[in-house]
Amino acid sequence: MSEGSERPQLLLIDVDGTLVDSVPDLLLAVNETLEQIGRSPWPEARVREWIGNGVERLCRRALVGALEGEPEEALFQQAYPIFLERYDLHNGKHSRLYPGIVEGLDRLQASGYRLGCVTNKAARYTLPLLAALGVGERFELVICGDQLPRKKPDPLPLLHAAERCGVAPESCLMVGDSISDVQAARAAGFGIICMSYGYNHGEDIRLANPDAVVDSLVEVAERLA
Repeated sequence: MSEGSERPQLLLIDVDGTLVDSVPDLLLAVNETLEQIGRSPWPEARVREWIGNGVERLCRRALVGALEGEPEEALFQQAYPIFLERYDLHNGKHSRLYPGIVEGLDRLQASGYRLGCVTNKAARYTLPLLAALGVGERFELVICGDQLPRKKPDPLPLLHAAERCGVAPESCLMVGDSISDVQAARAAGFGIICMSYGYNHGEDIRLANPDAVVDSLVEVAERLA
């Protein structure tokens, strides 16, 4: 569906960069990992640009210091278990919901919208994070990045969520923050609204041509009212 063309029956909302600013926890995990293997830490601005394709990809990017490229496999095999341990320790302790999330969820639920989450973050981090921030029970279902054979930008997670909820894809709306969300939504036949503030590897999300770009979840609720 095109945003605004009809009332969506199901809204699927991304987690990192849309609901939650998870950079504080991820930054600690990245830099504590680098410290343990004798590497220099990265500033927050660099790590923020690397988030959005799962924690394994983030770890690889931190090791090469770039969005693209691959570290030596031996180095990755050394660093990744440390990263997972450190992220397990920090997950949910310093991350925060973005402004307007609670009010936006309140408005959407009061208007009778069915809500779900679709994220590339693994379940072992997603479910505790949503619970720690007090929003886990808001969602009818949560589809995580390690629960299906493919993740965003592939449309499979969105189509799987729609099927589980018994809703046609053209009656669904994705709310995200990155080009992966836009690509997945377009391929699935969903409408797509993006947040202006999220993680899109340093690029303006407007360049990906979503149906709309908003500054908060409250604005999503207002557009759909």
